Amino acid sequence: MSLKNKLTRMKKHIIREEEGEPAAQSEDHSSDLPFWDLWKENGTTAYYIDDDFCLVKEKRYPIHHQHGDYTFKDFIKAVEAWQGFTGDHPLSSKGLHHEDLFFFDTETTGLGGGVGNTIFLLGHGRVTDTEVIVTQHFLPQPGSEIPLYHSFLSNVDYNTLVTYNGKAFDWPQVKTRHTLIKDHVPKLPAFGHFDLYHGSRRLFKHKLDSVKLINVERNILGFNRVDDVPGYLAPMIYFDYIERKDPEGIFKVMTHNELDILSLITLYTHLTFQLLNVHEKATGHERFEVGRWLEYTGNRKIARERYEEIIKEDHDPNFKAVHQLALQYKKEKQEEKAIELWEGIHKNAPVPIRKAVLLELAKLYEHKTKDLERALEMCNRLLALTDETVETKDKHLKIIGNLNHRKSRIEDKLDKNTGFLSRRSKEKNL
Repeated sequence: MSLKNKLTRMKKHIIREEEGEPAAQSEDHSSDLPFWDLWKENGTTAYYIDDDFCLVKEKRYPIHHQHGDYTFKDFIKAVEAWQGFTGDHPLSSKGLHHEDLFFFDTETTGLGGGVGNTIFLLGHGRVTDTEVIVTQHFLPQPGSEIPLYHSFLSNVDYNTLVTYNGKAFDWPQVKTRHTLIKDHVPKLPAFGHFDLYHGSRRLFKHKLDSVKLINVERNILGFNRVDDVPGYLAPMIYFDYIERKDPEGIFKVMTHNELDILSLITLYTHLTFQLLNVHEKATGHERFEVGRWLEYTGNRKIARERYEEIIKEDHDPNFKAVHQLALQYKKEKQEEKAIELWEGIHKNAPVPIRKAVLLELAKLYEHKTKDLERALEMCNRLLALTDETVETKDKHLKIIGNLNHRKSRIEDKLDKNTGFLSRRSKEKNL
């Protein structure tokens, strides 16, 4: 049957439902499907709309199941922890229940966007008080997207989408495909959206060459996959299935998708514990990045407290935390506190931080404390340091030019002050 004829039949089907007349139930032909025994063994059922269908698989995990360093019950604790958060953050689930979050991932026939890229697997997970339920909707043949999206959207009752790079890829793809059949399936719900990819980049890019989910699992979450099918092979496996109908490869793709969803639950837990200081262990660098993230999202008071904790608790000076805290003090017009912190690190900090610190000290000594001799000393130290470090030619010339301009201005002020004092001294002697 052509897609046009399927749409026509489906339109009549939807009209009957809108008029209050129950839609006719299609006869179940699942037993006639190739390899149906294998599908059944893997917990799959068929979802029919008229004579078309998709396949739906459901798997459940107990709430105490361990996935990486956390159990799924820890996720419930994470959502509860947000309820006491006094700030504002893009990952905050304050006001939400743990069952409101919708962990979502797709598998597609390609990595590009547009109508030529088809989603063949829609996977989502839900955390209840007692278990995690992972549901997957599979497209058994091209052109069967109406039952695929109907089965998916008829059972979506969540408030907030949780994805990994889903804002840029997964959900736009869903919207694109939904547009083609929107008259024949339920509307897309209006979701809030937590994209954990951006949080992972903020907290882990300093220690990972790539923040692909599988790398985050292995190096951050304590979870290692065994015999996993790489995501880039999923399109080839799907096309092979379309040709041969043997689901062996598809089962592996579904397992890959299922693990992605479970890891989203664990990752949201981990990011929350880091942000809300509920973690049992974290490196100083991770805690610093958490502080920066909180500061970036407007939670400056909480961020300042985190920087102060890092500085107090770390045996070795965390130069980045000290510098960031001093910048906060400067913004809050607490210049003396900022100077005290910067003076404590400007000799031993790594060169990039030392250069920033010397410039900040030169500014404050010149404009705030009026200690021009100290400001000139900071400029001279910064000029010497800049000459020793490698910059691009244009950038180097610009930095040197700005520093020499600042130095000349300070020297002019010193000369004027010296002349003024000299005149006052002469007047006094007369």
